[in-house]
Formats: sequence, C-alpha cells, structure tokens
Amino acid sequence: MAKIPQDLHYTKDHEWIKIVDGMGVMGISDYAQHAMGDVVYVELPDVGRKAKAGEDFIVVESVKGANDVFCPVSGTVAEVNEDLDGAPELLNQDPYSNWLVKMEVDNPSDVDKLLDAAAYAKLVEELEAEES
Repeated sequence: MAKIPQDLHYTKDHEWIKIVDGMGVMGISDYAQHAMGDVVYVELPDVGRKAKAGEDFIVVESVKGANDVFCPVSGTVAEVNEDLDGAPELLNQDPYSNWLVKMEVDNPSDVDKLLDAAAYAKLVEELEAEES
C-alpha cells in the first residue's frame, strides 16, 4: 500500500500539495513514483511561469517513459527543487520530502477542492485492486 500523508491534498492524477507560509509546495505521490518506476530525469518549469489548475507543466521521465505532472491549483512558480537536476531518483526514495515546485497560489482555498488523504487513499485502494 502506498504511503499517504494525512496533511496533504491530492489530485486524481497523483500530485500532492500543501500550503506552507502561504506558498503551495507540490510533488508527486508515492503511488505515482511506484507506477513510474525508476525516475531518470525531471523537466521542471521556469521560475515565474504561470500555470492553471489541471495544466501539465512538469515532465518526469522514468525507465517506463515520460509522464506529465499536472498543476493541482493555479499559480506562479516561485521556486523549483534544483536537487532533482542531479539526482532525479530522490523522487523514488521519498516523493514527499522531495517536492517539485513551490508556487504562489492564486487562490489558496482551491486546495480545499482537491482530495483529502482519506479520499485519495480510497482512490489508490481501488486502483491497486484493479491492478492485482
């Protein structure tokens, strides 16, 4: 069973986000990194890029292929995790402490429209049941 921290919000596409000091910190879920396999490259957006909720704005490449990562809420990229440039495998080791981007979120209450941990756990449970 995938790890699902309780303090995050999730998308149906397996991204997570949390608001910390007014900034949205986002990444991919444990389920996503397991499904992708070994991550070999991460293409991060430029700082200052505006992205709308649901827009693909990051590409994570793994041994299985390229995967689009979608923006969970609308906002502007304030910081990217440069540690991933030289060590993309950090996403496999711990997808929750190794975030992708920090964003200035246009409307922080949009996070409340996403899945909470319990709803995301139910989604993952259903997906894992289909796979077995």
